[in-house]
Amino acid sequence: MHQASVDTEKYAERDDNPVHRTSEQPLSTFSIDVDTGSYANVRRMLGDGQRPPADAVRAEEFINYFDYGHAAPASLATPFRVSTELAPAPWNAQRQLLMIGIKGFDVPKKTLPPANLVFLIDTSGSMDSPDKLPLLKSSFSMLAKQLRAQDRISIVVYAGSAGLVLPPTPGDRQEEILAALDRLQAGGSTNGGDGIRLAYAMAKQAYVKNGVNRVILATDGDFNVGTVDNNALETLVADQRKSGIALTTLGFGRGNYNDELAEKLADVGDGNHAYIDTLQEARKVLVEEMGSTLMTIARDVKIQIEFNPALVAEYRLIGYENRLLKREDFANDKVDAGDIGAGHEVTALYELTPVGSTAMRLPALRYAGSAPATGQGGEIANLKLRYKRPNEDRSQLIETPIRRSSLRMVASEPMRMAASVAAFADTLRGGSQYDGWGWDQIIATARGLKLDDRWGQRAEFIGLVERAKVQIGEIGRVGPVAGVAVSE
Repeated sequence: MHQASVDTEKYAERDDNPVHRTSEQPLSTFSIDVDTGSYANVRRMLGDGQRPPADAVRAEEFINYFDYGHAAPASLATPFRVSTELAPAPWNAQRQLLMIGIKGFDVPKKTLPPANLVFLIDTSGSMDSPDKLPLLKSSFSMLAKQLRAQDRISIVVYAGSAGLVLPPTPGDRQEEILAALDRLQAGGSTNGGDGIRLAYAMAKQAYVKNGVNRVILATDGDFNVGTVDNNALETLVADQRKSGIALTTLGFGRGNYNDELAEKLADVGDGNHAYIDTLQEARKVLVEEMGSTLMTIARDVKIQIEFNPALVAEYRLIGYENRLLKREDFANDKVDAGDIGAGHEVTALYELTPVGSTAMRLPALRYAGSAPATGQGGEIANLKLRYKRPNEDRSQLIETPIRRSSLRMVASEPMRMAASVAAFADTLRGGSQYDGWGWDQIIATARGLKLDDRWGQRAEFIGLVERAKVQIGEIGRVGPVAGVAVSE
């Protein structure tokens, strides 16, 4: 398989979450994540005939690429609704799968508040490729055509230095906006730090109170002059988010794509990260999901689950490895966490091993006693969720007990789809977590579903698994592809 074109791509090194013994560590705490960039990026690699590096695969971003139809809240007064499902794990009936769904209140596009957007576009020489600047220009043109008179658009570019291409302009002056995009050309080195500073300056100049204020950074992430240290760039963005201006990052291209930087900047910038590999993906992110991409309805959303050791012997959180929080971070409103946009859907999966199951993974401890009987009314766990409303600094708390009586005999179709996607991510990373559930079981499960597939995403998913099966073959090759840059 071809590997040369990914030799300088950068992915943060990470290990899968371990299995925890509930009696030793009953609490699991993490920040939600609405990013989807990993799935689209891996789709691009498989389409190119490449074996994706293990660290390019983030299970939560695979899972959250798809819509599972979680129940929505009735009004914006409670910005989102939490739902849960408990069923036998498809790969081992002696274990259980817990699905947590969070659905944000959907705001119709016509009623979105005024938007102040700054397109921050990388026009350096590394962007001179059909899958980079040309695709970027077409993608932003789609978004520009959705704008209204009350919206404001600025365009900032950066190469060896940063420059203003379009000052704040009403969204209904589309000819000017599209002409400015069309004039962009690639060339020079990449001074991303200066570009970010100028973009935030323009966002502050056109700031809309009680509106959407956001910088949308589009790049392959190859910052090589000016402020090039990742930590310094993160600090720059983190300082700017305090002014109420969010940052979304859109990744483009191959060969020198810096996934690690693009994801981190979005995380600290109170935004989201997506990867654009096709015009269809651009339409999904910038047109169909425009409300959730632009308008934040809940900030710093954290989840903490306390499992009952009398009923749950072991548990494992699937994905979210770089979103884990300390126990004390949950109630600390100064700790940053993920945000939810209008209509956003977030899904998390836990694999549980009930007490008495023959499928326990951790050997018994010599000196540990039996788990005490705790909990009320047959609760297997208690789910707590904290969030802040926009422009508020104090978090709200939601609690949802999860009862043993809620166990379904058979997982619902949405859960089976989520399980298939999670298993696909694991198989791409080496296939160590799912009891021999491999390509054929994933394909058969996804094919057997009757879920609505109006956008063809499930059919595309099946095709990706089939392609991966042919390209990768037998499971067992674990770890990053040789030559791929992986950062600590």
